[in-house]
Amino acid sequence: MRTVAEQLEREGIRLDVTLLDRAPSHLPANGSMPKISADALNLPFRDSAFDLVSCSLFVHHLPQEQATEFAREALRVCRIAVLVHDLIRHPLHLALAYAGAPLYRSRITRNDAPASVWQAYTVEEMRGFFREAGASEVSVTQQYLYRMGVIAQKPQ
Repeated sequence: MRTVAEQLEREGIRLDVTLLDRAPSHLPANGSMPKISADALNLPFRDSAFDLVSCSLFVHHLPQEQATEFAREALRVCRIAVLVHDLIRHPLHLALAYAGAPLYRSRITRNDAPASVWQAYTVEEMRGFFREAGASEVSVTQQYLYRMGVIAQKPQ
């Protein structure tokens, strides 16, 4: 994180990160970043509190109604856009998750990898959550190994 912040600073961009997780035990004990334990569906921040809101490998853990709720909350607390990195549900991705099971060192990963792919959303479903939540524009890029990057613009 520090390296990215230093690179951005050379471009005149200051990076201030606030970490959020529902469980305090999931947040790092060290570091100087602010850490908040809260519910992502009911964010304890004022409207437009952050320029950008981002999450990685999170949305696929939410049922559809909650995915839209999260999109609405994230758009509420951002000033510019919401950035999402998540899995894409696809039959070949599921086959890869099962095929990789013998390689996973953790029994949790052996169970979680296929379950996460089953729960993942398609690009169109993800786009729909943010459109329904009120984003003015939603762009989605498909990335290597069934990942997607989403940029949902906040209406001005």
